[in-house]
Amino acid sequence: MRTTKYKGTILAILAAIFWGVSGTCGQYLFEQKDISVEWLITVRLLVSGLLVLAFTFFIQKKAIFGIWKNGKDAGELLIFSIIGMLAVQYTYFAAIKHSNAATATVLQYSGPIIIAIYLAIKKRKLPTGKETLAIVLAVIGTLLLVTHGNINILAISPLALFLGLSSAVALAIYTLQPSRLLAKYEPSIIIGWGMFCAGLAFCFIRSPWDISGSWDNYTLINLIAIIVLGTLIAFTFYLYAVRIIGGQKASLLASAEPLAATILAVYWLATPFSLVDWIGSLCIISTVFLLSHSKDEVEMDRACF
Repeated sequence: MRTTKYKGTILAILAAIFWGVSGTCGQYLFEQKDISVEWLITVRLLVSGLLVLAFTFFIQKKAIFGIWKNGKDAGELLIFSIIGMLAVQYTYFAAIKHSNAATATVLQYSGPIIIAIYLAIKKRKLPTGKETLAIVLAVIGTLLLVTHGNINILAISPLALFLGLSSAVALAIYTLQPSRLLAKYEPSIIIGWGMFCAGLAFCFIRSPWDISGSWDNYTLINLIAIIVLGTLIAFTFYLYAVRIIGGQKASLLASAEPLAATILAVYWLATPFSLVDWIGSLCIISTVFLLSHSKDEVEMDRACF
């Protein structure tokens, strides 16, 4: 049991680091190669979804079409594809486009606060002292991050702020919504179909053959890193972690992502990040430690939907 928990913990942390790398690679493509956010999302989801499904079918030897034979399961999968997978992908990368990887990633990590509030409502319990403190820190951290300490001026655009907070809501949905499906099917089946269906839906927004931007070896390397490392591997690791240790704890451990994204953005892409930004980020990231909880609560969270 302890070994299994350690495995879930390691998978969640690795997923977070790979997401951080992916976000910074996305910022590089948007800023220096003029790649379209919509095109990147379509290609990322379609290719990664197909790769995950192929891995599940040929390597894991699992039947991948069974989920479509059950109407309720198929419906939940489609909901997860659109309001979970697609929503978290698009809002996050669009927030990077309109701000930077560090800011977008930290804002997304208001997600655990949303999960905690949802669970409190679900269980009809008032937030505990730690949860209340976490909410206050999240609000303070967000204000510092988006104003640089001057509440009269937004340091990022209103659109970037909206997209960043929307990605936090999408992360909460992504984490909690598929728990019943994850208990019934292999995580790779859920993640593979979730990505592929989301990519198909987004083809109506931007087709994969409608290519733009500046292309060279660096463009291709960063695109591959986003698709393979930051999508295929990271999302699969994360859903396996959710299955092992529960949704809320997995989201807490994933707090390594904003740290990874911020360090890469600052030292690789020379993204400005002031002392106030670091303080705001630490306020938000610290909430994940305040929201850590017991084994019994983890089990409840895994069955919350």
